[in-house]
Amino acid sequence: MKVIFLKDVKGKGKKGEVKNVSDGYAHNFLIKQGLAVEATNANMSTLDAQKKKQEKEAAEELAEAKRLKEKLDQITVELNAKAGEGGRLFGSITTKQIAEELEKKQGIKIDKRKMELADAIRTLGHTKVPVKLHHEVTATLTVHVKEIK
Repeated sequence: MKVIFLKDVKGKGKKGEVKNVSDGYAHNFLIKQGLAVEATNANMSTLDAQKKKQEKEAAEELAEAKRLKEKLDQITVELNAKAGEGGRLFGSITTKQIAEELEKKQGIKIDKRKMELADAIRTLGHTKVPVKLHHEVTATLTVHVKEIK
């Protein structure tokens, strides 16, 4: 019997796959547990519609990430901090501070975990911070740290 998996079933199939399984296994376990439905024409067309909708949403998400990348590449976030001799900061600038400043000044909300800063910024000057917006799109945000007089 052909079934469409609604959820991942270990060793049998992943969500959205259409597979042939034995009749007893399909009726007594998969369908009863809500893990799969019979692969009728109506169910197949529903599956196709869902796949098309997911592809469309993924394309829109990618386009939105590319638009945001264009914006972020042009922006310089300016932060003020106390510094000692040689331009070393007392403390450091974290991704949380960068994200808060970006939202306050530009109105762009980005999760601090998307900023791929290896270590907190501890010096004055310009620093390039990579921001992962999508698994295919990475923007570069410029952070300028100035000394408080």
